[in-house]
Amino acid sequence: MSKLLSPFTMGSRHLANRIAMAPMTRSRNPDGIPGDLNALYYSQRADAGLIVTEGTPISPSGEGFLFIPGLYTPQQVAGWRKVTEAVHARGGAIFTQLWHVGRVSHVSNQPDGIQPVSSTGQIARNSQAWGMTPDGTPGAVDVSKPRALTTGEIYGVIADFADAAANAIKAGFDGIELHGANGYLIEQFLNPTVNDRTDEFRGDTLEGRTRFVLETVDAVIARIGAAHTAIRLSPYGGLFDMAIYPEIEETYLHLADELGRRNLAYVHLMDQKSRGSSALPPAFLAQFRTRYTGTLILAGGLTRARAEQLLDDGLIDIAAFGEPFIANPDLVDRLKNDWPLAPANRALHYGGGAEGYTDYPTYAPAYAGERASA
Repeated sequence: MSKLLSPFTMGSRHLANRIAMAPMTRSRNPDGIPGDLNALYYSQRADAGLIVTEGTPISPSGEGFLFIPGLYTPQQVAGWRKVTEAVHARGGAIFTQLWHVGRVSHVSNQPDGIQPVSSTGQIARNSQAWGMTPDGTPGAVDVSKPRALTTGEIYGVIADFADAAANAIKAGFDGIELHGANGYLIEQFLNPTVNDRTDEFRGDTLEGRTRFVLETVDAVIARIGAAHTAIRLSPYGGLFDMAIYPEIEETYLHLADELGRRNLAYVHLMDQKSRGSSALPPAFLAQFRTRYTGTLILAGGLTRARAEQLLDDGLIDIAAFGEPFIANPDLVDRLKNDWPLAPANRALHYGGGAEGYTDYPTYAPAYAGERASA
């Protein structure tokens, strides 16, 4: 039997298969509150062994994209409960990804138009957020210059992550995934070319640059438990002006050790090659796997064949698929039966309503004779 399609036990959770739906921003919530459309979207895809929701801001200042649902108000908690109940009704498991974008934001995304905050005052070069354009319409805008958080404010952000995690459990989520990847706030502390601080969160020491992420993980564990806590990381990634630095391997293997000691639900690695950035070196993945012995997920341009090979080689436990889930709500069945994958309309990825969101059809059995490599 295909290992990808076989059941998997993640802690005390029994997942139907080793396929995860990766987090993807869809910008369908102008009021920031999840609703019936979100519940339908995620429940349509609940055949995945695990769903990880779109990035969910932990506070108003954590937002870098318009029209995304947060997790810091009672109304948002109630809205997400519709989603979790719909997914659980179909036997699925669902974690939410907790997000603070840091400097990858624009003043139009910020409360009262304030500066975005980060580990640094350096602007993210050649980077864009999704905000209000000069003509007052939503669109891509160059990020604004950030303000470096004070030491005291950093502890406030850590508390925001913990509060949002507690809200996630109230909303019925099976757990949370901290967004520590893709150039957002957590990685802005991890990367010493960005983190130019001089306090205990300084970037020029291993202990300093990993302090923010580890203290955040510990604060979340203290609120909801390690079995409900996970994290996404993107070693060697370059999105949003994250430069490659000599200490990458040291930094992330140290995190592998530290996160392994904390018995998390899982660690989720992102290979950014599919996003036009550096690939995750195969040798590094093997090293990380040796140092981190808990459940390991990999995302980033996977095909079924590559996912099966990585699983067979014991390098990962779960394979995450992103964009294929957009146009293929029945992706698990398509992979199982080797049916062709429908292409997504990228013009409909962000914003709007049901079109390009919940209206993609499942595969028609009448054409099941067609074969295609996934």
